[in-house]
Amino acid sequence: MISDQVAASTLRLPDTPGVYLWKDLDGTVLYVGKAIRLKARVRSYVRSEELQTPKTRALMEQATALETIVVPDEASALMLESNLIKEHRPRFNILLRDDKSYPFVKVTVQEPYPRVYVTRQLRDDGARYFGPYTDVGAMRRTLNVVKRIFTVRSCRYDMPQDMPQRACLDFYIKRCKGPCVGAQSQDDYRDMIDEVVAFLAGRTEEVTRRLRDKMTGASERLEFEHAAELRDAMAHLEQIEEPTVMVDVGGGDRDILGYARDGDDACVAILIVRDGKLMAREHRLLEHVEESSDGDVLGAYMTAGFLAREGRPAEVFVPFEFSDQELFTVLAVGTHVRIPQRGQRREMLDVAEQNARHLLEEFKLEGLEADERAADPVYDLGRELGLQRIPRSMVCFDNSTSQGKDNVGAVVWFDNGRPRRAEYRTMKVKALAGESTGPDDFASMREVVSRYVRRRIDEQKPLPDLIVVDGGKGQLGAAIEALDALDLAALPVVALAKREEEIFVRGRSEPLRLARRSAALRLLQRIRDEAHRTAVGYNRKRRTMRTVTSELLRIDGVGPTKRRALLTQFGSLQGVRDATVDAIAAVPGFSAKSAERILTSLRVSDPVFGQTHVTAPAARVDAAGEIAVSSPKESES
Repeated sequence: MISDQVAASTLRLPDTPGVYLWKDLDGTVLYVGKAIRLKARVRSYVRSEELQTPKTRALMEQATALETIVVPDEASALMLESNLIKEHRPRFNILLRDDKSYPFVKVTVQEPYPRVYVTRQLRDDGARYFGPYTDVGAMRRTLNVVKRIFTVRSCRYDMPQDMPQRACLDFYIKRCKGPCVGAQSQDDYRDMIDEVVAFLAGRTEEVTRRLRDKMTGASERLEFEHAAELRDAMAHLEQIEEPTVMVDVGGGDRDILGYARDGDDACVAILIVRDGKLMAREHRLLEHVEESSDGDVLGAYMTAGFLAREGRPAEVFVPFEFSDQELFTVLAVGTHVRIPQRGQRREMLDVAEQNARHLLEEFKLEGLEADERAADPVYDLGRELGLQRIPRSMVCFDNSTSQGKDNVGAVVWFDNGRPRRAEYRTMKVKALAGESTGPDDFASMREVVSRYVRRRIDEQKPLPDLIVVDGGKGQLGAAIEALDALDLAALPVVALAKREEEIFVRGRSEPLRLARRSAALRLLQRIRDEAHRTAVGYNRKRRTMRTVTSELLRIDGVGPTKRRALLTQFGSLQGVRDATVDAIAAVPGFSAKSAERILTSLRVSDPVFGQTHVTAPAARVDAAGEIAVSSPKESES
């Protein structure tokens, strides 16, 4: 019977695609299933027995353990599920007796005039295989589009030994350029096949661009039927299903190691590939690693844990170089270490790292709430910045001023990549502007960081894992000075500059530049933009408060008490302007004479009639007797 500990662990599963395995006391796999969202799917097994089917109740009576494997997408989960069912043949799964496999697209690059067609058999014949594909209909439609775009031959002649006497119908309807009759050279045909291979490998932008140009040309020539065909071809290209990484066409045995680290703990996930198929996943947790580098941690596992494994494969993929790698190569006879950089092997390594993150989160979150799980961009950011601890909590500082006045600062707090607005703070900055240089942004940043961090220390609140400041080297230096003065030199701090999106890091002379589409960079931009929005909003509020106050208080006979009475009665400065003499005189403390004086003064300061202008935001007096100001709106007077 499933234990309470296993049932509780289902709450900590990620909402990502994956495969789950229910096992009994002996470790025998009882059931293998796939899920688009692991957490939701697995939780359905531990609900009330009244809601379960008889088969599920029987499964849960025997299941005592759960294992999960995270994958990139639903198609990968489907393929991995198929591999594991064939390997373990679980009693609660439906087993397919015909052992039908999924199709591949085969490009016979070993032939002088390659062909492109569908096959379900993988052979080590020098051809290129792409797939497998789970949606056969979509794959065949896309393959037809590819053949029409690239005019790949559809005949089965063994060219150039076996050449027909005349071209087939495809040549006359322009579906083929006729290499069989010498109308297309072998070099030109091979160049076209190179484009086909590039397209099937996932580089579709060039093909889409060619289609769009052809469609535009056909439309300009009034060939609307041909243009419609090209339009449909583009629609098919957009629907193509990406090949899964769950099968390595090259075959062979290998172990793929993913690595994740968070402070004093690390995890190595091992994806076990046999005969080119992912068959299982193992993992090892390593503790007390805070004083060691990533290379030392991985090296400790490789020379101790991995060497002790039975049946080591011919290859092992690792994410980076590790300590004692040369010694490992000598001891692990017959096993070669690879560090994939691109392609399908790199994708498999990414899957292994994703699993390592998931497993480390499970270990770290035991006894904690499930929603504390860090998102992948948080891990990516920690790796890009070289942080020893994953930046689950981050704060960002920004300052805002208006021509040297209303100098304010703002701090926003993000937990696991999500804003935690209860921890947002704003403050008035006391740093004075220089007489000739204007506002001192560096001094303002130093003050805001110092005051915020010191207060959290005084209130015994936890400090963030990472501090981000909006700006460049100067703002970073100011923040570092503030932290050093508080003996917090070990607290990570970076600056993000707006113009080039450069990241300045303590101890590095050159800025760090991340890819524009990097999830880590997008996370930094989001927290930076949130801090900027908060700072500008607070600055606008301060400026509006000062404007409303000065407009009323500069009128003779109107002090703070009468100002509050007017705003309470009419709601805003514009409301006072629009009021009549009798309406103002009816407010306690005002007479008809003082009402006329107030209206005369306000209307003199009002813009010319009919001119569009931004009025002061509506102001009101709240329950505490303070003036509250809403956002400004554009209006016409």
